[in-house]
Amino acid sequence: MATAQDQFDEAIAAFSRGDFALAAERLEALLARQPDHFEARLALGLTYYRLGDAARAIAEGHRAEQLQPAEPRVHTNLSLFYLKAGDKARAEHHGARARMASWRAQIQQAAASPPTEEGDSPPAARPAPPVPEHFPDMPWKKKAPAAGPAGPGAT
Repeated sequence: MATAQDQFDEAIAAFSRGDFALAAERLEALLARQPDHFEARLALGLTYYRLGDAARAIAEGHRAEQLQPAEPRVHTNLSLFYLKAGDKARAEHHGARARMASWRAQIQQAAASPPTEEGDSPPAARPAPPVPEHFPDMPWKKKAPAAGPAGPGAT
């Protein structure tokens, strides 16, 4: 019997070839054995989307959301699926949730990053570099005209 990883790899290979029906079949078989396989659940939603079945794609997207609600890819996919289904409001809702989840992951990653040579604080917590007192000449800018006579008859 093939391992779960082998089944998943076969499904992804079929998806990559554009054989979405075979990919869905392989992913369904894998999920029958391991219903909590997050990557398979996520891929199945995208497979149904490619097959043009937005309703099933949305259902699988929400199942993936139950497994990992803070995963940005879940909400990105749901946004895409709802847009395909014509539900712009829900598509925008999940698009915003995807952005927030992505930002949250970036903040957590920065907080968990190891100390750097410059100090113990993560890059986002470091102070901004000082602003120079004098900026270099900028030759592409036009110079102001020199003060002189304002025109004919000026004294």
